[in-house]
This record gives sequence, structure tokens and C-alpha cells, in this order.
Amino acid sequence: MPFYVSPEQQMRDKANYAQQGVARGRSCVALQYADGILMVAPNASKALHKISELYDKIAFAAVGRYNEYENLRKAGVTYADITGYQFDRNDVTARGIANYYAQVLGQIFIESNKPYEVELVVAEVGDEPEADQIYRITFDGSVSDESGYVAFGGDAGKVSAVLKEHYSEGMTLAEAFGTATGALSVLNAPASPASSAQGSAGNGDRQELTAGQLEVAILDRSREHRKFRRIRAARLEELLAEARATGEAPPASEPPPGEPGPGEPGPGEPGTSAAGTPGTSAAPSAEAGPGETPAGEPGTGEDPQS
Repeated sequence: MPFYVSPEQQMRDKANYAQQGVARGRSCVALQYADGILMVAPNASKALHKISELYDKIAFAAVGRYNEYENLRKAGVTYADITGYQFDRNDVTARGIANYYAQVLGQIFIESNKPYEVELVVAEVGDEPEADQIYRITFDGSVSDESGYVAFGGDAGKVSAVLKEHYSEGMTLAEAFGTATGALSVLNAPASPASSAQGSAGNGDRQELTAGQLEVAILDRSREHRKFRRIRAARLEELLAEARATGEAPPASEPPPGEPGPGEPGPGEPGTSAAGTPGTSAAPSAEAGPGETPAGEPGTGEDPQS
């Protein structure tokens, strides 16, 4: 007789297996901006897409095993085409497609020995920002309605934390793109020698993503009929340049060069004379050098996922 395994243990084992598979992928981001919805995914391939169009104003993004989410993408396109043909094109919605994916993934998770190692996002752009919809579907068929932004796959927790800090409603495309790439670049930070020796991921510094490493698409509400559009080549380089220019601007809290900051002595005040003057010895710097983690602060970066 075969060994008995309780249903609860089977579900836990399947969930752990699928979570590990999804975590090996790289995180992707979908977020709303003033004129639509932006999707950004780290992807060096020009032929194997993580982001695709499902219908007139509906887009699809996925993380995980390519063969599995490509089958789901094709099934979603077929579902949308049949629904639009049998009824009306306005009857094809992101909510309907998300529910369809939830049923398929839930059935596979329960009945199959091996669950799908995928995580999906289905987004629909409306005539007004309030009508935009973003749905996240996990490997077990769970559906969540996201508002504003969503990070999925890989180490989505770190990306979501950065997005929560920097995202705001009504951003322009360039601002939204800068926010998305800034969040994703945290996971592409190189590990410092000290953290590598200790087995940790990195020191939390950011490494800029290049146009060749990104797959970017938008749902543009200003377009007629088909809203989906990929951003490539020259336009992508322009967005990267704008994002870098914005990121290099000094924070408002920093004083202009040559002026003392809050609580610092100005020129000619006690404690500002040159080295060697009695009574004005300088305290050793507590700042970390390039590539070093300051004392007492744990590393927060992460090696790139495959």
C-alpha cells in the first residue's frame, strides 16, 4: 500500500514547491500613471515575452516557468476572443479573465501532482483612472485586486516596499518608469565582499538597469481601439535618461554646496578652523567607504535571480 499523506501536508508541500519556483524568477512591476498602466519586467530576451496583450485594453504579465505561463496566455487570448465573439467586445473584462485564470490554476493546484510555478497579473485600462483594474493571480488560484501598483514574482516584498515609499497618484509616464526601475534596481545590486563572506545578499546599493535588460509596455488610455503598446529602442532610452536625471537631483533636505546644514557650524565659527589649530581636532568619520556596509546596518541587497 502507498504511504498515507494527509491532504493538509500535500497542500503545504505543493505550495512550498510552487513558491520556490516563483521566487527564482525576477520581480516584475505594474503600476498606474496619469494616462494608463505601465508594466516593467527585467527580461533580456527579445523573443520570449513576459508582458503581452490579451485584448483591446487588457494586458498580461507573468513570472515563472515560460512554458507554463505561455500556455495560460494563449488560453486567455482564446477565452477573450470567444467571449467577445459570442456576446460583445465590452463583455471581455480583466475581472472575467482573472477569474478564468483563478479557476484553471486552482484546479491544477488541487488535482495535479505538480502545480504551476507561475504568478500572473491581468490589467485593464479604463476611460478614467478610477476605472483602471489590476488583478494578481497566484499559483494556487488566489486572486487579489490591487490598487495603484503591484510587484510580483521573485522578492516582491522588497520591491513593494520601495514602491510604497515612492509611488503617488497622477504620475507622468517618465515618473512612473523611474519609480518602477528604481524599485527593480534594488534587487540587481551587487553584493559587497563583506556580505558575500557572511553569506548575505548585498549592501542595498542600487545598480542601474539598461534598456537591453528591460521589457516595457503600457496600456495607453489616449489611444483608439487597441490600447496596448510596447516601448522599445529610442523611446526606452529616453525614459531611462529622464529617470536617471530625476534620480541624480539632490534631495530637498540637503543644503546647497558651500552652505552649512542644520546644526552645523558655519565658516568662522568655533570648530571650523583648519587641521592643526589648537582645540579643533576633527572627529574620525563614521561613514562607510564605497562598497562597504556601515557598522551596525545589515545588508539589504540581493543577488540577481535567474
